[in-house]
Amino acid sequence: MTGPADLLPLLRELGDLKRVRSAGREGSVAQRLFARAWAALCAGAPPEAVAHATTRAALSASRLGDLDDAAMMKVGIPPEARAAIMREAISSVSAAVDPGLLRAMAEAPELPAGPPPPFVALLAAQPRAGATCPGRGRLMFEPPENHAEHCLITAVAGAVLAPAYAADTTAVFLAALSHHLHNALLPDSGFAGEMLLGNWLEPAMDSATSQALAELPEVLRAQVEVARLLLRDAETPGGRAFHAADTLDRVLQMEHHLRAAGTTIGFLLREMELVHDGPVRPFQEGLLREVGLAA
Repeated sequence: MTGPADLLPLLRELGDLKRVRSAGREGSVAQRLFARAWAALCAGAPPEAVAHATTRAALSASRLGDLDDAAMMKVGIPPEARAAIMREAISSVSAAVDPGLLRAMAEAPELPAGPPPPFVALLAAQPRAGATCPGRGRLMFEPPENHAEHCLITAVAGAVLAPAYAADTTAVFLAALSHHLHNALLPDSGFAGEMLLGNWLEPAMDSATSQALAELPEVLRAQVEVARLLLRDAETPGGRAFHAADTLDRVLQMEHHLRAAGTTIGFLLREMELVHDGPVRPFQEGLLREVGLAA
């Protein structure tokens, strides 16, 4: 059984979906997957199907970015080839993923479209606070992620981590997808700001969450409320899977900025092959040595 350490490289790649964007599409891949998941749930899709189809799309996008089925179809790539490309993308990142989860993802149907609930747009517009601590100044990392992105990546990470904790994938996914509903109304002031609310923190969060939940169809609202019981502690398999996903996504978000700031030209040229194989590579490498950008 693989554990969180085995899945860490994949979780890093999934986190990058908060930063992948393309022409003609609003927001990041993660933001759009968040909206699509809630739209499908509100259209009546079973939460299990939404969890598996969304996780499948995220794993594929971790390598293909926004080069998804719709984009490939527009340039004439036939259905069989598109499916094979997406399967290969998933295979290239899923060595540590539970085989049962991979089968469920492969069998998940396409999701129905429809309008997402209003809180989705508010969460997509709500920035995360950065690193805050009572008594200290705020440490900002620009550009900030938004709450839709964080919830989506936590949900997918939770689905991927669930087998390691013997947890129910769907429940963990739904709990994570909904765990910041309160921030649709409450701007994120971080740990420091929340502590200043004191005894008002819990009732304020409860009120904001209730207003967001009221936007959901009755059956779905009940399913979300049951799943959210996992958020209370890490005493259950589902609670551990959720809190593992939430913690790792928060820390990996900060690590992303630090890794980017510490990257060297040497690493990009040697390890990432910034100048890659092709007929003009010798010229390119010679040029970089000539101007002093490579040894």
